[in-house]
Amino acid sequence: MMTTAYNLDNRGSPIKDVYHGGPATPFAIGSGHVDIQKASDPVLLYDIRQLEYLLYLCSLKYYSSQIARFDQNFTSPKRTTMLPKDLNYPSFVVRFKSDAHNVTITYRRTVTNVGNHPICTSKVQVQEPKGISVKVNPSILSFKMHGEKLGYKLSFTTIK
Repeated sequence: MMTTAYNLDNRGSPIKDVYHGGPATPFAIGSGHVDIQKASDPVLLYDIRQLEYLLYLCSLKYYSSQIARFDQNFTSPKRTTMLPKDLNYPSFVVRFKSDAHNVTITYRRTVTNVGNHPICTSKVQVQEPKGISVKVNPSILSFKMHGEKLGYKLSFTTIK
């Protein structure tokens, strides 16, 4: 489960990586320390159906025998058109070659308003890693009713 999380400890300092004692990276923290109060009252949900997970496994080149552990009636398509990055998931991993310049990778995601307030607005906040430009379009999602689905694109571009 991924949910609202934070990356500061109970003293307001960055969470430390237990391996080397320095500030933890997103890969060490994962989704962060779960904020149970916020997790029990979500606002946005990334819907994923079982079929999407199965096609995701196909995109990762899982064998039919491995996928059958999850669904014995599922048959992998002969040609999968889904890429691993296409899974509607709230996490993004981007890998660029070290000499990449002005290369862009774009993700598309859809979220559903499941909060207690039918009319709500979510605004993105981004901390760009060094050497990467991050653009979100639209940067504000304005929901008009409970259960409404809205999409956004997130693009990562290498810069020098």
